[in-house]
Amino acid sequence: MSTHIYPIPLGIDHCYLIRDKGTIMVDGGAPKKAKEFTKAIEKIGIKTHEIQLIVITHGHWDHIGSAKEIKELTGAKIAMHHHEKECLEKSKKSMPPSVTCWGNILGSIVKVRVLFVRIPQTNVDIVIGNEGFSLNEYGIPGKVIYIPGHSSGSVSILLETGEVFVGDMVMNKFPLRFSPGLPIFAEDSVKLNESWKALLDQGAKMIYPSHGGPFSADIIRKVIS
Repeated sequence: MSTHIYPIPLGIDHCYLIRDKGTIMVDGGAPKKAKEFTKAIEKIGIKTHEIQLIVITHGHWDHIGSAKEIKELTGAKIAMHHHEKECLEKSKKSMPPSVTCWGNILGSIVKVRVLFVRIPQTNVDIVIGNEGFSLNEYGIPGKVIYIPGHSSGSVSILLETGEVFVGDMVMNKFPLRFSPGLPIFAEDSVKLNESWKALLDQGAKMIYPSHGGPFSADIIRKVIS
C-alpha cells in the first residue's frame, strides 16, 4: 500500500492525515475546529476510529487548540515532545520571539489575539524524547525527529519517501511570508539551522509546512547553505 497525504485546514493551519497501512494525524489545529475536522475526513472517506495517533509538532495554540476534541472523536493517542506537553496538559500559551521586522509587527497583533484563546486541556499519551521514535507500529513508514529551533519542543515527521511535516520550521503563506522560507518567529535561529541540516542529511525532499503548501527541500537547502 502506498502512502497518501491529505491536508486538512483547521483555522490558520494545515494539519495533515498520513495514511498507509495505518493512519495518523499531524497537529490538532486551532481551537473549536472539531466540526471542520469531521467534515474533512468524511469527504476523504476516512473513519474517525482509523486515526490511531496524533503527532503534535509543537505546543503553540494554533497547533493544539482542537487536539482534545479530535482525540475524543477518534480515540487516538496524542504524542508530543516533553518540553512542550504542558502547553496541552495545562493550557499554557507561549509565543516565540520574532526574527524579522515583519515578525515584530505581526507578533504584536497576534499577542493580543492570543489573550482571548482558550486551549482545552487533555493528557499527552506518548511523551517524545530527543531521540524521537519510529512510526512503523502505527503502519506509517517513517519516524518522528526532534528539531528544536522554532520552539524548544518542535518535532517533525519524516517519511521514508522524503516527505517531511515540519510544523512552523518553515512558512509559506501570507501573512507570515509571501514565499517559502524560514519562519519569522523562532526561539533559537542557530538550532533552527542545525535542525534543518539534520533533516536534509536524513533525506528530506518535500516539505509540508503548517502554514502554506508543500515545496521542494532544495529551497531550504539554498537558504541555509
